[in-house]
Amino acid sequence: MCGIYGINKQKTKESILTIMKLADFRGPDFTGTFLSENYSFGHNRLAIIDLESRSNQPFSCDGYEIVFNGEIYNYQEIKEELIDEGYSFHTSSDTEVLLQGYKHFGEDILHKLNGMFAFVIYNPVKNIFFGARDRLGKKPFYYYKKEGIFEFASQLKQIAHEKDLNINKKSEKLYFRYGYVPEPYTIFENVYKLEAGHSFFYDLESCEFSKKQYWDISTKEEHLDDSYDSIKADLKMLLIDSVKQRLHSDVPVGVFLSGGVDSSLVAAIVAKELGEKLDTFSIKFSDNEFDESNIAKEVAGLLGTKHHTLECKPEDMIELIDNLHEYYDEPYNDSSALAMMILSRETKKHVTVALSGDGGDELFWGYNNYFRMAKVAPLYKLPEFLRTVGSSLLNLVPNYRVKKIAEGLKIDSLEELFLYSGRLFDFEKLFKQENILCQDAYKKYLYSQKDFFERMSDYDIKTYLNGDIFTKVDRATMAYSLEARTPLVDYRIVEFSQKIPFKYKYQNGSGKNILKDILYDYLPKELFNRPKSGFTVPLKNWFRNELKEYVYATLSEENLKKIDDINSDYVKEMIENHMNGSENNYHQIWTLITYVKWMEKYSAN
Repeated sequence: MCGIYGINKQKTKESILTIMKLADFRGPDFTGTFLSENYSFGHNRLAIIDLESRSNQPFSCDGYEIVFNGEIYNYQEIKEELIDEGYSFHTSSDTEVLLQGYKHFGEDILHKLNGMFAFVIYNPVKNIFFGARDRLGKKPFYYYKKEGIFEFASQLKQIAHEKDLNINKKSEKLYFRYGYVPEPYTIFENVYKLEAGHSFFYDLESCEFSKKQYWDISTKEEHLDDSYDSIKADLKMLLIDSVKQRLHSDVPVGVFLSGGVDSSLVAAIVAKELGEKLDTFSIKFSDNEFDESNIAKEVAGLLGTKHHTLECKPEDMIELIDNLHEYYDEPYNDSSALAMMILSRETKKHVTVALSGDGGDELFWGYNNYFRMAKVAPLYKLPEFLRTVGSSLLNLVPNYRVKKIAEGLKIDSLEELFLYSGRLFDFEKLFKQENILCQDAYKKYLYSQKDFFERMSDYDIKTYLNGDIFTKVDRATMAYSLEARTPLVDYRIVEFSQKIPFKYKYQNGSGKNILKDILYDYLPKELFNRPKSGFTVPLKNWFRNELKEYVYATLSEENLKKIDDINSDYVKEMIENHMNGSENNYHQIWTLITYVKWMEKYSAN
């Protein structure tokens, strides 16, 4: 787990070190540079596997050069295959295996890798850069391309350094649609994110750039016809192997334990299946509506882990809010990033690697929004005029939630209703312009051959899981030089989960059923028979109380006018409706706060 940087021209060592210093939190153990006549590399290392200096990066072999961020979990198997082909190794790192693997297999090495990664290799034979990002997009990769300059980095701030970059107005609006800037865009013009599951070539002589997709989730209907018990057994074996692979480390490993199904399953496999002693970590909120720390503590007790409960208070938030973009670099609105940062900061005091349970909701149908869509779906079998009548009647009810349902019933299709349900703002009121619902690039996952319910989770895997969840986890953990590993989204589990019959995931209002069934092999079912809470910071109540003045000060008329084309009257009304309790608009308020704070930092630079 590290930070990478490179550019297609020679730079001084001092200039590269200055750029690497901007993101040294990603790798505080060693900073290395490599300078040649036509390119320069930099690397910040967080040492996880082979702690010796021989594995520092940039790493060289026979004129090939690599900068690599992430972990290749199956590197030992690939190494054995290469040894059989006559290769020898001078380190015990996955970095050397990746470089030697590219030398032998070329770009086909990507199909052998199981891990999270973003890397670039200089190929001296072809005088090109070859790079790639992992299948699901767990590790970040930014690049800048303009007027013969190609530059890449793990953090956007490294590319923005000493450049006068303009805000991409399309990206700005996409942020207010999604709560993050979706790939391939960034908040700046001429700077992009390499999409998940993509590789690229950059020719240093012709300055030509090309990219290709080497992996994707399936958009075809394809279900296993094995028995439930057989499918469960196969899934369980995959989960155990995935967790086992992610325990390989030369530094201490722990588990984030929220008390939910996913993290409890990961912890249970480590403790009971693999017999490993471990530390577990959870967050405690003073607001009982959002606090699951007692459940996490109970799970830890049953598993025999050394458990750490970390309290998250409103006063902890302001400093983090003001410094959030030191690590996230562009607008980002998931408020649970604050709790994740506190959790990461305290976890780092005990371990350097932490396993998390992210991905279970997307793969196995665990989100409340999915359940609501399942309840609404039968209405779309009715004639449109009946839905229109129902919408008109519901609109008479003086409740903002009911009115939102009424608006939703006017929408033509379940697909568009699903997109509508995920929007944060009424764009016609916020910006007095057309609503941006979805990038065309991702609509194919929502309009594929599959059943509609499965298409929803496919869409979220390609958008929300990638753009929100993995961004949150990577930036929050790396802010404190902590590596996070996510065993539930091993690509083998993703591919297998897509073939599991939907009835084994969701039935009678209950989701993640097959995953829960595996969990109950380790822990009592009664412990998890409760509504899903989610990893959420209680900003709804804090904004009305402890952080009320902070909201008004940050979203002042002066600050709001700095956002291009915004309707400040609409925003003020929305804030007041939240404060008086008639509406719950904390997510919209937080989205605006994070943008204002990002703009302050951007303007200061």
